[in-house]
Amino acid sequence: MRKSAALILFATLIAMTHNAPAASPETGFLNRKIAVDNTEYRYIVYVPSDWNAARAWPVVLFLHGAGERGTDGLIQSEVGLGSAIRRHADRFPAVVVMPQCADDVWWTAPAMQALALAALDAAVREFHGDPARVYLTGLSMGGYGTWAIAANNPGRFAALAPVCGGIRRPARLGIDENASTAGDPYAEAARKAGRTPVWIFHGGADDTVPVSESRRMAEALKAAGNAARYTEYEGVGHNSWDKAYDEAEFARWLFAQRLEK
Repeated sequence: MRKSAALILFATLIAMTHNAPAASPETGFLNRKIAVDNTEYRYIVYVPSDWNAARAWPVVLFLHGAGERGTDGLIQSEVGLGSAIRRHADRFPAVVVMPQCADDVWWTAPAMQALALAALDAAVREFHGDPARVYLTGLSMGGYGTWAIAANNPGRFAALAPVCGGIRRPARLGIDENASTAGDPYAEAARKAGRTPVWIFHGGADDTVPVSESRRMAEALKAAGNAARYTEYEGVGHNSWDKAYDEAEFARWLFAQRLEK
């Protein structure tokens, strides 16, 4: 009897295990870590609530501004694109990678570009990202980083969306040791962007990053044959990112872009 009872119990446990529902995947704003050149960095990956591994997902790399630099691995999700996702999650059916730049450096620094790309690559692997639908956007310092990373990785991104960024850093924001001093840097950035779809945003009353930076890039792209979009918010100061990322058309435009095979 004891042997029969044990067999019945074993069969019941097997049946319960077989019929148990599979664990739901982690979604939302997830904490991650990555080591680059023996330095560990914290970053965040946003994963949509309906994410699953049955299909490939678009992936957005978001670069924050100077005020969100640090090591907490959190604050970069509270300004810009992260805030827009919290307000309009339905507009962003994508994996969004949010690395954090270290203190006292810019995204234009090679080490920080390497960090951003390493976090992006890790998220693409972990969350079944679609290499043909990888996008790059950033605000302020992250707008400068958007141009820099795009220039150093031509053909990697399906679309670029720099917000209140630029190419040449104003003297009051510090010297950019990595900036080229030869030739026309706007024309060079436009040449490297090629035909990649671009949408630039800037506030017309920005007193931190001159609006002339985005105007010059829009002109350079047009001269190079790129049908870039440019939106300037009249009377808006440095914070043009809330308006830019809240544009319903922005998300529709972004996710409509894909790399040609």
